[in-house]
Amino acid sequence: MRLRFLSLVLPAFYFLPVFAFAHHPGADLDKVMGSREKFFQTVDKASAPSFKLADANGKTVRLSDFANKIVVINFIYAGCPDVCPLHTEKIARIQALLQKSPMKDIVQFITITTDPENDTPDVLRKYGQVHGLDARNWVFLTTRNGQSTETTRKLAQDYGMEFTKTDDGLQMHGVVTHIIDMGGRYAAKFHGLRFEPVNVVLYINGLINNANAPAQPSAPSWWERFKGFFR
Repeated sequence: MRLRFLSLVLPAFYFLPVFAFAHHPGADLDKVMGSREKFFQTVDKASAPSFKLADANGKTVRLSDFANKIVVINFIYAGCPDVCPLHTEKIARIQALLQKSPMKDIVQFITITTDPENDTPDVLRKYGQVHGLDARNWVFLTTRNGQSTETTRKLAQDYGMEFTKTDDGLQMHGVVTHIIDMGGRYAAKFHGLRFEPVNVVLYINGLINNANAPAQPSAPSWWERFKGFFR
């Protein structure tokens, strides 16, 4: 069974303390991913830009709330007519793959709106349902009461992105999926919409297991064996 195999490749990570994952997992993981996914970029910063935002119910949510998980972050706005819906559906496919494995309990998905004026609580609640995201480990965040409407666009800048308002009320922007390691380390980015969702799953699995490249090139690698279970 696939699920049973995944249990074997995730050795007892539930019992390891959070600080065990806060260090860099080794250059091999990034090297292997970079050789297989051209839209992957290593970041490896000790900490990702922090935030203190609100969910659709007004509850305060901080990045530090998920220090014991791997966090997948993306920035969108609900009124975007083109790439944002496609990006969301890509995130939903990644989530669907992870939900089939024990990793679902150790990964949190966060979407942040860059248009808090128009993305009302009702919009936030409905967006995930429309695009197939599972609310069990996904949340859509906006600004808190009293925060500037520019707060989340400035946060996007801290993550290396620009959301530039246009005269027609839209925003020009790029598409990036950000991966935050346990302990808050800013691990990597996947650029655009052409990366393989399974590669994000494999990278997350590598972070969890502190994976290294295979020792015997002639034998099927952990990468190929694991990837086969998602085909």
